[in-house]
Amino acid sequence: MLRLNLYATSHCHLCEQAETLLVNLTAQYDINWQVIEITEDSDLLESYGLKIPVIKRLDNNAEITWPFTDVEIKEFITVANHA
Repeated sequence: MLRLNLYATSHCHLCEQAETLLVNLTAQYDINWQVIEITEDSDLLESYGLKIPVIKRLDNNAEITWPFTDVEIKEFITVANHA
């Protein structure tokens, strides 16, 4: 199972779109993900504040930043050593 973090913040319509894309892909791929609220951590807020939503693979720390499509997420999660 591939574990992912979705770096986001509440009341972010782009983050909601990214979460919907992940929900739809969960039915097709063996992925597990969690939303990480960046406003609760000053380091995360500094790192991701202008980039959210960001999806991060926990196996290799690769990241994909918005804008992305479901096709781009599929490629991101299926390439073994995506970096």
